[in-house]
Amino acid sequence: MAITGEPYIPQTITVHLGYPNSGARNVTVSFPDYIKNVASSEIYPTWPESAIRANLYAQISYALNRVYTEYYRARGYDFDITNTTQYDQSFVEGRDIFDNISELVDELFTDFVRRIGSVEPYFTQYCNGTTTTCDGLSQWGTVDLAQQGYVPYEILTYYYGDDIEIATDTPVRINTPSYPGVALTIGSANNDVLAIQNQLNRISRNYPLIPKIYPVDGIYGPETQSAVSTFQGIFNLPRTGIVDKATWYKIAFIYSGVKRLSELNSEGISLDEISKQYPEELVEGMRGDAVKVLQYYLRMIAAFYPSVRSVPVEGVFGPLTKESVESFQLFAGLPVTGVVDSITWEGIYRTYKGIIDVLPPNFGGEGILLYPGYLLKQGMEGPEIRTMQEYLILIAEYYPDIPKTQATGYFGTNTYNAVRAFQQRAGLSVNGIVGPLTWDAIATEYENLRSGSRTEFGQYPGYILRES
Repeated sequence: MAITGEPYIPQTITVHLGYPNSGARNVTVSFPDYIKNVASSEIYPTWPESAIRANLYAQISYALNRVYTEYYRARGYDFDITNTTQYDQSFVEGRDIFDNISELVDELFTDFVRRIGSVEPYFTQYCNGTTTTCDGLSQWGTVDLAQQGYVPYEILTYYYGDDIEIATDTPVRINTPSYPGVALTIGSANNDVLAIQNQLNRISRNYPLIPKIYPVDGIYGPETQSAVSTFQGIFNLPRTGIVDKATWYKIAFIYSGVKRLSELNSEGISLDEISKQYPEELVEGMRGDAVKVLQYYLRMIAAFYPSVRSVPVEGVFGPLTKESVESFQLFAGLPVTGVVDSITWEGIYRTYKGIIDVLPPNFGGEGILLYPGYLLKQGMEGPEIRTMQEYLILIAEYYPDIPKTQATGYFGTNTYNAVRAFQQRAGLSVNGIVGPLTWDAIATEYENLRSGSRTEFGQYPGYILRES
């Protein structure tokens, strides 16, 4: 699924019936049938309807996030989601489905939760609220809120915050993995090559050994081959210079990783707040700032050492964090206990600090402006219009099919035409109006191109330098 495009509901979803690296079978079922199974496995049909609906929104959004981000496929697996609650949602092959849940899923399966101004389905973490607790939705807690008169949206905002919205009537399409199915090599020329060129240029900001690809034109020439070969060498892939399936998904995985790391400052913790002081022994079940710092370290390390499992920065020491700790202990030659004692903490911090010390100064990124909160239309003027125009000006330098505009701060005909052309390219509704989906797509593409075009000190820029 194109990460920069508008999400859709997959006709089918492939479920692995076990832990990710187990030899269990995969089953492919229709997306509505998957949600009906999950809901019938995790909640009760006798709950108030508002509680059931809120849980369905969370379950749909969780699954769509896995599909949209190709979470498992980018890690080399051939499925979209697992059936174990340690990683994902409960799915019991062949189970009976409750009638009222089936009817509600048929009504709601094209709706999902997202952050306002974001395209991506929100990763709606949840737990049952009794035997396990988390920072996300409490399934039993939704019952109490429904009994107090909360409607489904109010229940969701209670747990996920006021900056969410429910996307409705999402189109249903065949779920095609992003890998084009044919290896990219010298002579290939298409949008898949263009995507790889942009992603490698963005990755090269953090890995300056990778030469910049110039121009970014969708044509697989020697420059692209050289960048691919260097990438493969860095990440222990055969240095063929060809983008096969393994290389495609490794590029997607690293690309997502460097983007996430650039956004860590927005997750409630910044580099200058990170403390190296050992807080106390950290074990599964604990929560708080010390756990958040631990997760921050592990997430950074995982981006550079694939044998260390990545983990969300959420402040809850759950099973995923324990597995991440264990993977680090194995990587570092420490006793594999899943417990962060002083020796493990010191090893994690030293590894993290070693990474930070060699990263370029601008690694954190300057970020992009968030959606201003209202539709931008022809005839309007203001600083947000100017910002959008500045984004489109840079994008037009890379995509000739997008008309050039000027940063005047006035939304005129030229800007309207540029917005429509961008929407057409991004697979969005072509209406010339900049809502949250269009703003996010424009701003994200701008940041990717801006970051990808920068050359780090000592990095080959991708073109021959001649004395003038």
